[in-house]
Parts: sequence; C-alpha cells; structure tokens
Amino acid sequence: MSARPPLALSLQFADARHRAQLPRHRVARWIRAALEREAQIAVRVVGAEEGRELNRTWRRKDYATNVLTFDYEREPLVVADLVLCAPVLEAEAKAAGIPIEAHFAHLLVHGTLHAQGYDHERVRDARVMEARESELLLALGFADPYAR
Repeated sequence: MSARPPLALSLQFADARHRAQLPRHRVARWIRAALEREAQIAVRVVGAEEGRELNRTWRRKDYATNVLTFDYEREPLVVADLVLCAPVLEAEAKAAGIPIEAHFAHLLVHGTLHAQGYDHERVRDARVMEARESELLLALGFADPYAR
C-alpha cells in the first residue's frame, strides 16, 4: 500500500454525542483513503437546522442534505470544508439498513472526492465517481454503497 498524502484535519461537532461515533483517527483514515494530494480539510458535523441553513444559503435548496462540500483550492493542495448533517445521515442509514459508521465513512469519502474535482452531475462522471467510492469503501472494509 502506498503512503497517503499528508492531511491537516480539523474536526468539529455541533452536538458532542457525535464525537464518540466519529473518533478523529477514523475520520482521518477515511478521508486519507480518498486523497490524491496533500490536504487541509475541516469536517463539521451539524444538526438539521444548521444543515438546512447552509444548504439554503449556498445551494438555494431549502432542506438539510447529507453532505456539503466547500472546496476552496484543489492544487497544489486540497483545501476544503466538509459539512455532514448527522440527522440526515442517521435517517438514511436506518432507512437503508446499514451501519451509521459505514454511511459516515461513505459520505466523508464522497465529500473528499468532490473536494478534488470529482462530480456526479453527468452520467459518465457519476460512473467514475461511484466506482472510485466503491473501490475505496471496499478497501476500508465497508460494503459497496452502490451494490444495493
């Protein structure tokens, strides 16, 4: 296994109960798995109200979404904020019958790929991004999120 690029990680929780679900070493491992270059990434785990406000302000969509990626720089290093809305992720994991840890890992990998320029707006791009997510999550010991 090749060495992963360096990561400067800031991890923030709006609700302290999520701190136990997302220990720093796991979050760093999941993000590093998806990194293709050195990065400075802040991860903030928020509640529904903050998630909705951010989505409304930045995407003009009036609902809380599972992950928002704010990418500020891609080269020479990745600089980004990833915002995870815990209540949305928890509801999605429950509805899909998957462990919450697996869903958090998936959305952190997903957001990290977005921060590096991956996208899923067009079918071809979605295939590339989803294949990369599947490969990374399988390597991390999780099920393929697109195999359902």
